[in-house]
Amino acid sequence: MTAIHCHNVVRAFGGVTALDGFELEVPAGSIVSLVGPSGSGKTTALRVIAGFEVPDRGSVEIGERTVVGPGVNMPPEKRRVGMVFQDYALFPHMTVAANVGYGVDPAHRPGAVAAALELVGLAAFGHRMPAELSGGEQQRVALARALAAEPEVVLLDEPFSNLDAPQRERMRREVRTILKEAQATAVFVTHDQSEALAVADIVAVMRAGRVVQTGPPHIVYSAPADAWVASFLGESVLIEGMATAGQVATDLGVFPYRGRAHGAVEVMIRPEWIHPYPESDGAGLVVEREFYGHDQMVLIEIAPGRLVQSRIGPRPLLNRGDRVSLGVDEYVVFERPSSAQ
Repeated sequence: MTAIHCHNVVRAFGGVTALDGFELEVPAGSIVSLVGPSGSGKTTALRVIAGFEVPDRGSVEIGERTVVGPGVNMPPEKRRVGMVFQDYALFPHMTVAANVGYGVDPAHRPGAVAAALELVGLAAFGHRMPAELSGGEQQRVALARALAAEPEVVLLDEPFSNLDAPQRERMRREVRTILKEAQATAVFVTHDQSEALAVADIVAVMRAGRVVQTGPPHIVYSAPADAWVASFLGESVLIEGMATAGQVATDLGVFPYRGRAHGAVEVMIRPEWIHPYPESDGAGLVVEREFYGHDQMVLIEIAPGRLVQSRIGPRPLLNRGDRVSLGVDEYVVFERPSSAQ
């Protein structure tokens, strides 16, 4: 079942188009991340789904209901959407329990508040005030409030941005666990690529107001739609290649190729897919190495002025001036516009 369907949504502010034919389908029970650079339209898309922005064109369905479209504009409070804001938006003068119960039917409030606080691991915190909580605890209260009314979908706007790095890593694991235990459908906005890949079941990559690729994290990472997506979602090595029947030739070697392109192409290789091994007559020359303990990033010259990065484990320890040969596990070939069929 589809929990959210956004179709051809357009939203402009003055002369700036924030959403330009935005399309998104969110399966029920899934966690979807909207990830993209600043200004790509992520937050505007979330606000259109929630009902805080009215699109100039297009439609949004939540479950089996059209909540906005031609002749329809359901107010936010009628959409059965739970919202977790970037700054949590807790009422400072209200207890945790009162914050969580805000907006819940009074007849069901005590039980709903208790269940939501239990779900987020704050069952004993109902009497406290928001100022007495850590940032991570405030975030969990905000999530409990979003879940207490049993919404059809939960929307999270940059939910981890106000936390320091150790808290952020811990909280993204906890939030994913909470959402899965609640069997919630969720869409969260982030500009952090690693966060999007780690938390979501489905990653939707946005650029210039559109979704340019959607899929499971391992697919969008290992098989990006184009060179831009490849570079945005992580470190990548882009090298020129020449495609002929059955193969593509590059400075890193000749690789099998079953695509349709013929002539000049680009080959994308993730640094962790490149494996250098010491060899006295190897074609590669180590020109720099950064050692991090758990792994190392090695900069290798494969031709005069042509450098590639390799990310490997802590062994073998490579040093500047070492000669290496290179093995490549995976690669993706992109047609250039001039060679597209």
